[in-house]
Amino acid sequence: MKKTIIAVSALLLASSAFAATTHATDETVANAQAGADTAKEKLHQAQHQGEEQKLKAKHAVEGKSDSTSSKVSEGAQKGWNKTKEGTEKGWDATKEGATKGWNKTKEGASDLKKKVTE
Repeated sequence: MKKTIIAVSALLLASSAFAATTHATDETVANAQAGADTAKEKLHQAQHQGEEQKLKAKHAVEGKSDSTSSKVSEGAQKGWNKTKEGTEKGWDATKEGATKGWNKTKEGASDLKKKVTE
């Protein structure tokens, strides 16, 4: 009987330590993901600026830099790039929310499991 109580006590202590480690890991992953999203966003902004400058240079070479069609084309390129960036931000926020929800579900299940075993 003593061995069983000691084993159960050790198991409960280990499970709470594991839960704390998992929680810290989830926060670390979330912070790393946020940093990656920021870096990805900055990279794409730089790429989009490059695309816009390339289009302006192309129009300048063709002698159309002041034409209405080139201005419309450049404006459309800027609009498209902003749309892509906005969509990407929305997708990143959705992924982050889903991850947070999943982590809370895991924590809730862990807490429920602890209560059931007590």
